[in-house]
Amino acid sequence: MAVGKEDTEIVKARIDKRNYRRIVLPNSLQVLLISDPDTDKCAASMDVGVGYFSDPAGLEGLAHFLEHMLFYASEKYPVEDSYSKYITEHGGSTNAFTSSEHTNYFFDINTDGFEEALDRFAQFFTKPLMSADATTREIKAVDSENQKNLLSDAWRMNQLHKHISAEDHPYHKFSTGNWDTLEVRPKAKGIDTRNELIKFYEENYSANLMHLVVYTNESLDKIQNLVEEKFQDIRNTNRGCFRASGQPCKSEHLHILVRTVPIKQGHKLRIVWPVTPEIRHYKEGPCRYLGHLIGHEGEGSLYYILKKLGWATGLSAGESDWSLDFSFFKVVIDLTEAGHEHIQDIIGLLFKYIELLQQSGVCKWIFEELSAVCETKFHYQDKIPPSDYVVNIASNMQFYPAKDWLTGSSLPSKFSPSVIQMVLDQLSPNNVRIFWESKNFEGHTDKVEPWYGTAYSIEKITASAIQGWVLSSPDENMHLPAPNKFIPTDLSLKIVQEKVKFPVLLSRSSYSALWYKPDTMFSTPKAYVKINFNCPYSGNSPEAEVLTNIFTQLLMDYLNEYAYYAQVAGLYYSINHIVGGFQVTLLGYNHKLRILLETIVERIAKFKVETDRFSVIKEMVTKEYQNFKYQQPYQQAMYYCSLILQDQTWPWKEELEVLPVLQVEDLAKFVPAMLSRTFIECYIAGNIESHEAESMVRHVEDVLFKCSKPLCQPLFPSQHLTNRVVKLESGTNYFYPSKCLNPDDENSALLHYIQVGRDDFKLNVKLQLFALVAKQATFHQLRSVEQLGYITVLMQRNDCGIRGLQFIIQSTVKAPGNIEQRVEAFLKMFETKLNEMTIDEFKGNVNALIDMKLEKHKNLREESAFFWREISDGTLRFDRRDFEVEALRQLTLQDLIDFFNEYVKVGAPRKKTLSVRVHGNLHSSEYEAEASEPHLAKIDNIFTFRRSQSLYGSFKGLHGQMKL
Repeated sequence: MAVGKEDTEIVKARIDKRNYRRIVLPNSLQVLLISDPDTDKCAASMDVGVGYFSDPAGLEGLAHFLEHMLFYASEKYPVEDSYSKYITEHGGSTNAFTSSEHTNYFFDINTDGFEEALDRFAQFFTKPLMSADATTREIKAVDSENQKNLLSDAWRMNQLHKHISAEDHPYHKFSTGNWDTLEVRPKAKGIDTRNELIKFYEENYSANLMHLVVYTNESLDKIQNLVEEKFQDIRNTNRGCFRASGQPCKSEHLHILVRTVPIKQGHKLRIVWPVTPEIRHYKEGPCRYLGHLIGHEGEGSLYYILKKLGWATGLSAGESDWSLDFSFFKVVIDLTEAGHEHIQDIIGLLFKYIELLQQSGVCKWIFEELSAVCETKFHYQDKIPPSDYVVNIASNMQFYPAKDWLTGSSLPSKFSPSVIQMVLDQLSPNNVRIFWESKNFEGHTDKVEPWYGTAYSIEKITASAIQGWVLSSPDENMHLPAPNKFIPTDLSLKIVQEKVKFPVLLSRSSYSALWYKPDTMFSTPKAYVKINFNCPYSGNSPEAEVLTNIFTQLLMDYLNEYAYYAQVAGLYYSINHIVGGFQVTLLGYNHKLRILLETIVERIAKFKVETDRFSVIKEMVTKEYQNFKYQQPYQQAMYYCSLILQDQTWPWKEELEVLPVLQVEDLAKFVPAMLSRTFIECYIAGNIESHEAESMVRHVEDVLFKCSKPLCQPLFPSQHLTNRVVKLESGTNYFYPSKCLNPDDENSALLHYIQVGRDDFKLNVKLQLFALVAKQATFHQLRSVEQLGYITVLMQRNDCGIRGLQFIIQSTVKAPGNIEQRVEAFLKMFETKLNEMTIDEFKGNVNALIDMKLEKHKNLREESAFFWREISDGTLRFDRRDFEVEALRQLTLQDLIDFFNEYVKVGAPRKKTLSVRVHGNLHSSEYEAEASEPHLAKIDNIFTFRRSQSLYGSFKGLHGQMKL
């Protein structure tokens, strides 16, 4: 059936044991088959070579709308949403996305459900059904998706860049679509959107424009037979590949300075040049080379200078918005208030750095170092979820020859000074576009972008003006980076004496506890280190919380130019403020990890507050708090829910209130006090021996606890931190109404939380099984049928070992109180479905959940996150999966029904619910009318409520800690 098993040698990573085969079907569909006997999830991705660039004029968003519609039904499987239902009930997930020239559809699933899932998936591309009723309903989902994006700066700025380009170029288009473009305007012109949809599908969805990747645990021959059978019927019309003609930016769209008003606080500068697409020279990697240097953060770099001057808090550089025909190189700089006042100097310094690159010439040693880093990264890459893997490869197949389908452009290997020089020459003042974002421009603009309503104005700037900025910019010592000392040279694997499945408590003392887990699964030269500094003083007031936050950000700031080299070399670190202290995480090649850890600990021990950096970080933290109100309404609902449930948490408003008065002296006094009582909880895993792990922790103890003037002392037994959660009263439905913090947001949100109880294997599996069987039904009824909103989800919730369920829905069409009624109506309807469930259906769902639980971790980070959650919650059930699988095997259908009747059923006497209702501006009148009703208890004040409720006991019971 296949035109041929192509003998192309596909380049794969050294440690990759999977088998690959490329085939081409008679209808010209190109396929990559992947056999991985170790996988417990199968996956597939189809990349169709058509995207929103092909939208007909006046039907903006049609390609994206079609992507939505293909999920509904097909001639072979006509029941609406049955594809998604099948995938979900077999432990899988499914999604799709539309880009400029591609639409990608993908799914993953437990192995036993794969064959039928693939058959259902193949129907998207052979005989989909697009009923008139479903078409009208799904336009509302596309509109709701667009509503969600209207106040997002990322979407707004992206569209503004596109808007300021040639109107006859597809880059100029609006990609998402909305009710206006897909319903109102077409109707006014007598155009039937459904007919246009079918026409678009028939004209563009041709097999010769498609690339399929299939990933399973079966042999290549078996997969090949499967694929030939399922995908041979896709029509091939020999449709030509869409190519955008010409460049999106004409001369009038270059040499411009665009001032624009963002939604969020903060100032940003985006400097953009049209360049030759790197895809044409991906082995030479010109944009990668230039992005590496212009985006570098080490000493002597552009960012280092801007940071030293107090003008910038972030900088990135590289190619973006690329296609085969055009591309942009973009430098994005996050500015401070002072930086906003020195914009000409900053642009001058950027061009000065580009001049430095011109004068230095293209450096062979830098290219070779970059190439070596990329090669190590490719050959020792972690396994990722199969669904992500197939999407990446299917996207690559459209652009690269078969041998490079797995590598894409990740392996620059051909040193070509002329190619790099060609792109460097394009980064000139003659064809630059500068976008300057700031709320300070409010009221000073004269234009509005039509799709998102972004205010902006355009000023022409000349190359000679920029040259003047270069000459007048500060005289700073910019230079190329030094050779990278963090590049690992020892990639050998340690010999593990015994195959341990779970972490062991290697050592514990009054200073620390060390959990250790050698790598017995992944065989990569990488390690994971997590250290929690539990400091009771860090969380005892809003001021302490904010000061801890500033402290961690200052630490990262001090380490940046040194540790940036480690990150380039594949050794990542972060220092985060957490409830009750702060956390240091390191992940990457183990060879030089200890060096980085020792440097971090030394910076903690010798911490001093630098006044100029304090001011910059305080300003940055202030903006983060101010921007909290621009979060999506559903995110605000999640925040309020956590604030209500989790004891000892402070509200962002109080933290924002104390920020302005905090000074250098406050932090200088606070840090020694915070560290004076500390307990260190560590998890060390990966390619590291137990004596090395113990030695690392001893080093931390020596520096902080055991020197001549110790910074830290152990905690008193009474000081060990707990994590306690509010126990809602049985038979009570609480609700907390609030206004959306952003008065311009039209979206409202409901979070309907059902509290179930403490971590318990039997109870957990009933909850998980209910979530699995109800998840797709929720989506189908509340989103597909009722179209309440694009964001409609049922998920589990786990607060420090206290389990529950939550419905999260964001909507412009109904107020939160009305959405709540729809959730209750759904639960009443679902009760009937549950009572009608057959034993076979029940067993199928149980088996799907068992398969999900037995799924192996893909990589060290995933495994470590699972074990660390057990440690940080205090539950310490590293063998949780085995026991929950055992509990599932003993579960009966009646057990599930009894669980529903006791905890979930509307009106159940012991049911405990909390509804958080966030009202957007379309539903502000409903907010004013919110009041307690007979069966509903209104929470007026979160903290009064929290104080009046009993708490669940904490699981935190490590050595030296009190179980309260």
